[in-house]
Amino acid sequence: MISIVHPSDKIGNNETFIMKEDNHLKTITPEELYEKMQKGQLLTVLDVRDEEKYNNYHIEGENIESLNIHKTVIFELEENGEKEIPVLHKGEEIIVTCTTGNSASKCATILSERDYDIVVLEGGLTAWREYVKSKE
Repeated sequence: MISIVHPSDKIGNNETFIMKEDNHLKTITPEELYEKMQKGQLLTVLDVRDEEKYNNYHIEGENIESLNIHKTVIFELEENGEKEIPVLHKGEEIIVTCTTGNSASKCATILSERDYDIVVLEGGLTAWREYVKSKE
């Protein structure tokens, strides 16, 4: 199940997620991502952390296309008015993640505005690691 985050939704410690009124982001929980991986679904995961953190740990698997594009590259799309990043495919779902989900949400908003099919991993890699650890 994919949930939709709206501007007025409360996330975490009663924090309000601030977005433009007409925007929304699709999200996926670590459990839902894990289930998709177990079903062998082909997935694209975009990690927006720096390369060193990515190289230390990232989501991987036989059916995962794992990409590392630093968040500043995506922020520059907005600043420069660019429309796309050639390595990302607009016709397929892209799951965006970072350490906690904050940078991923910012990047997801920018990419969604450019017609990419974006889904944010709730809680980022911190939540992912906790979920995977609970499965061991």
